Amino acid sequence: MPAVMENDVLKYKGSNYFRQRLLLSTLSGRAIKIEDIRSTHDDPGLREYEVNLIRLLDKVTNGTRVELSETGTSLYFQPGILIGGQVIHSCCTQRGIGYYLEILLALGPFCKEPLNTVLQGVTHSDLDVSVDKIKAAALPMLLKFILVDDGLELKVIRRGAPPLGGGEVVFKCPVRRHLRPLQWTKWGLVKRIRGVVYALRVSPTMANRVVESAKGVMLNFLPDVYINTDQCRGPNAGKSPGFGISLVAETNEKTFYCAEAKSVDAGSGEITLPEDLGHECAHKLLDEVYRGGAVDSSFQWLLALWMSLGQKDVSECIVGPLSDYTIAFLQHLKEFFGVMFKLEVQRTDDVDSDYEETASAQKVKLTCVGIGYVNISKRTL
Repeated sequence: MPAVMENDVLKYKGSNYFRQRLLLSTLSGRAIKIEDIRSTHDDPGLREYEVNLIRLLDKVTNGTRVELSETGTSLYFQPGILIGGQVIHSCCTQRGIGYYLEILLALGPFCKEPLNTVLQGVTHSDLDVSVDKIKAAALPMLLKFILVDDGLELKVIRRGAPPLGGGEVVFKCPVRRHLRPLQWTKWGLVKRIRGVVYALRVSPTMANRVVESAKGVMLNFLPDVYINTDQCRGPNAGKSPGFGISLVAETNEKTFYCAEAKSVDAGSGEITLPEDLGHECAHKLLDEVYRGGAVDSSFQWLLALWMSLGQKDVSECIVGPLSDYTIAFLQHLKEFFGVMFKLEVQRTDDVDSDYEETASAQKVKLTCVGIGYVNISKRTL
């Protein structure tokens, strides 16, 4: 539902895209009011993981004001100044660490002090991108905007499977005065596949069976396939049993596509065959490669954000079919920053001749002029 403007406060209804709205409110400095949050549900109001996200935003900002109604169905959020610095946060185990980490990744370059955060909770969740996927596909994308990788780091200290979690990651992000504009219209052809299979509190043979299954599919397409196993033991294995796989396809133009799959949660009463898991992840990766474009489909919205916040110059990028989440994010960008994207569907003959022989999905060219967003806390480049 589109926003309604009232006394310089953006008003929304419903719980959809809650994270997008809080993120853009924090970056733009504009207050928001969200009403009718699950008001018709048996269990109305904000969920525990959403309140947890507000607490995290409060930790990385100074002067944030939050007003919540008694039932939790109405929220007023007035953002403070981004300060960053050292933060230790225990994430709600209803969602993965990726739910919170994506927000920190978007805010990181604009903080006053370089971010140094420790996040604890579930590292791999069905609902959110895993920490492996963010490390493999999102960090290289941020590097294209900030150019300096000095201080950009994501380290998995411990893995944690749902429902109890027990994982821990450290995320460090340097600060920049502004982001550079980006022209990214080539993505190349896949030259190698890398991956990691983790096994937490289960038999080590599970990991080997997943590896064999995934390699069996990928070796039909190219010979350079290498999958590591991460056998976690003792306290490093988190609090719940589980296993999963993350695969990354790297192209000769340094584009990364990522896919992942994990076993069903412990205690759900269902079982996952390792062979099925390997097959599932390999086919997800093939689908991601088929979609193509310069970025992984999970991070199209981050790309759109950084393109719109760049210097006052034209940025353009070709991506695969837009996800529903990205389309909603483009609408929110217009409401908070007034940024309009030009979307052009690319015909096959428009795309570089490198890709003519390969079957792929229809591409979309995103073009926008950056608003020249400046980190006021940083005086020099």
